Amino acid sequence: MSYVRVSIHAVWGTKNRQPVLTKDVRAGIIEHIRANAREKGIHILAINGYTQHLHCLFHLNADRSIAKTMQLIKGESAHWINENRIVPGRFEWANEYFALSVSESVVEIVRRYIDNQEEHHRKKSFAEEVSQFAREFKIENQG
Repeated sequence: MSYVRVSIHAVWGTKNRQPVLTKDVRAGIIEHIRANAREKGIHILAINGYTQHLHCLFHLNADRSIAKTMQLIKGESAHWINENRIVPGRFEWANEYFALSVSESVVEIVRRYIDNQEEHHRKKSFAEEVSQFAREFKIENQG
């Protein structure tokens, strides 16, 4: 048996940054993502967001890539949102996402950051947040 403890902070947005994730809608989607993740063996430490995006801190499984984990979370939740008509019209997540490994020493800091998204976005837009992450962590779009 392999023993792996890799924490990932992932951020993804709605297609065309549509602000459809109102507080009540977001809460229902987050609850669903948590339940679906449990079924699929994805351990979520924190998940929250704002009107255009979600942040998720999770442990990466030994046998699953970040891309596969994101596909399981995003793909299934978009299907559920559409099937249950959670938002008006057809819902889609943007294709891209942002993912960083998180050192065990800062997991609690990242968890608090994710938990406080609503307060955070009173001061900074999603676009500003993404730009800041890209600068801070020297990340380029890798397709």
